[in-house]
Order: sequence, then C-alpha cells, then structure tokens
Amino acid sequence: MRPQDPWLYKYRADLLENTVKFWFPRSIDIEHGGFLHCFDRDGSLIDSDKSVWAQGRMSWMLLTLYNTLEQRSEWLDWAKKGLDFIERHCFDSDGRMFFQVTRDGRPLRKRRYAFSESFAAIAHAAYAKATGDDRSAARAKELFDLFTRWNFTPGLMPAKFTETRPMIGLSPRMITIVTAQELRLNLGDASVNNWIDRCIDEIQRWFVKPDLRAVMESVAPNGEIVDHFDGRTLTPGHAIEGAWFILHEGRFRNDAALIRLGCDMLDYMWERGWDAEYGGILYYRDLYHKPVQEYWHDMKFWWPHNEAAIATLLAYTLTGEEKYRQWHQQVQEWSDAHFLDPEHGEWYGYLHRDGRISVALKGNLWKSFFHLPRMQWYCWRLLQTQASPTAKSENPS
Repeated sequence: MRPQDPWLYKYRADLLENTVKFWFPRSIDIEHGGFLHCFDRDGSLIDSDKSVWAQGRMSWMLLTLYNTLEQRSEWLDWAKKGLDFIERHCFDSDGRMFFQVTRDGRPLRKRRYAFSESFAAIAHAAYAKATGDDRSAARAKELFDLFTRWNFTPGLMPAKFTETRPMIGLSPRMITIVTAQELRLNLGDASVNNWIDRCIDEIQRWFVKPDLRAVMESVAPNGEIVDHFDGRTLTPGHAIEGAWFILHEGRFRNDAALIRLGCDMLDYMWERGWDAEYGGILYYRDLYHKPVQEYWHDMKFWWPHNEAAIATLLAYTLTGEEKYRQWHQQVQEWSDAHFLDPEHGEWYGYLHRDGRISVALKGNLWKSFFHLPRMQWYCWRLLQTQASPTAKSENPS
C-alpha cells in the first residue's frame, strides 16, 4: 500500500461522510446532557438508557478527531457535554463508576470490573490535550490509578469464579496498555510505561501459547490452561485487538521484539478466527477445536472486524509481509459487503455466520461511536505516514 492507495481516501471519506454524520448531531442529548446511542437502522431512537462506557468512548473519539484532524468547535463542545454528564451522574459514592444509567442519569447497573473508569480516563486526557485543562489532566490520572488499583490489587475486585478454580483474564491487561498509551500521548506522562511493560510481560508469559498457536482469554493465575469450557474459550477479535495494542507499542519504541510478539498474536488468532467457509471472523473458538458452549459462537460481530483491520494494516506497515496486506483487504472487503448499510450509513452490529443480518440496529449498550470510527481514523492516519513506518510517534500520524 502506497500513500496514494485508495484505501487512504476511503477511510477518510467513510469516517467523516458516513460514520460521523450518522451519529451527530442526533446523539447529543440536548435535554439531559451526554450521548444517546441506542439507535435503529435509520437512526431512530429505540432506547434512551445510557451506557457509561459510551459516554467516555464517544467523548474520547470526538476529542481525538479534534486533536488530530481538525479543531471543529462542535466536536469539542459535544465531547464536553459527555464529560460533564459523566462527572454529574456516573460515579457511585465509593468513587467507582456505574455501567448503565437512565437518560437523566439515575443509576441502573454497576459491574464488578472497572472499565468505565478507563474510558473516562482517556476522555479526560484527550480533553486536557485539547484545552490545557489541568483539572482534566489530574482527573485522567486519578481514574487510571483507580482502574489499575481495582483490577490488579488481589482480593479487591469481586472474583468471577470461586477459589475452587480461579482464573485471570486478558482484558484488564489489554485495556491497561491502551489506556496508558493514551495518557502518555495526551499528558506526556511517561510513568505509565511501567504499567505497559508489566502488562505486555504478563500477556506474553501467561496468555500467549506459541506451542498451541493461541492467545488465551482466561488462564489459571500461574498461566496454566484451565481445561473446561470457560478456560478453553478463545475470543479471536479480542486477542487481535490486543495484538495491535502491542504492535502500536512496538512502533512507538521501534522495538522489533514487541512487533514480533504482536504479529505472532495476530497470526495465531487470524488462523483460528477467520471463517474459511463463509468469511468474516468467528466470535468464539475452542482451544482444542471442541464445541463452544456459547450459542452465539459462530456469529459475526462488527468490532472484531474493526480491530482486525487495524492489526493487519499495522502489521503490514511494520513488516512489509504480503500476507498482512492480503488479510487487511480481505477483512475490509468482507465487512463492506456485509456490515455496511449503504442506505442509512454506519455498520450493522450483528450478523449470522453466513453474513445475513441478525438485527439491524446501529447502537446499543455495547455499540456506539467507538470501534468503527477508531478503525477508520487509525487506518487513515497510518496510511498517511507509512513512508516512515518506524517513526517514533505515539499517534499513527
């Protein structure tokens, strides 16, 4: 792919003329603040409850466009509405954040893990970058500290399983890496490198299994495989997302070992996740190719395809290996043929294995203005600068 590659122009156009225009301004809740995001295919509102993840993610995405693309005042204003809603309504009395609230901000649900805090942290960091606001910078660091303390202090977060069969997960380590990268980029805080180093080391030692060509979703606390349904279940899209976080770090540091690790993770999980019969990325796979207990295991969700697009393009940019260019084209062409809605814009979120639409909605508590625009933005910016792929830059541009 050369800088003049048509993918470059496609990503920019899809982002600004399709995705952004689907979500804004309809997402702005004029009455109560924050963002609405549960939309039907045509953009009509189907539920007014608000995901706290979405409030942070959508604020971050708008601020990232403002900081790296164009300083449009409406992007900054809308992001501020999201942050204000978060601060007014999304924190419990113990300092932890809720997961779901009503349209006017009354709490509905709080989960045991602390990912709401990570998304609020990156939004505050991006706002500090955009405005120079010291309070947001301090808030970002405070929330990152809360996130890491809650996820990594033994016994603090309620366990998902009893001590009969304890397990640890890939997710907190992945999200720590990308959250720390955002704080380093937007706040200039190099102290977070210690968290990045720790989490990459733990992923490599405990979750990446070269002998099995797999990246585990959950393992025993010592990294051993738990040979039961929950322990054997792999999530290719998740592991591929983690792969590009590590590839991004390898690019930033110009570190060949990290680039190799990220490519290995991508290789293993592309091989396991790509559906050779129908195309697209399967949601769950079993480590030993046994049946998976989750009934949606063979569905195609939107976000793994977004993460695979970033991972394959980044791997190709860093290595020049032709297979990664082919994989990138493969995942994008399949996605355009099946997820993209040419009439109303944006992507469908959920497909059957053969690519038929399962449900036509464009947003819910999980799907908002995040995975798709992040992919379009990241790939576009990366293609702009691929002439210097080893440039020591935190930002793909």
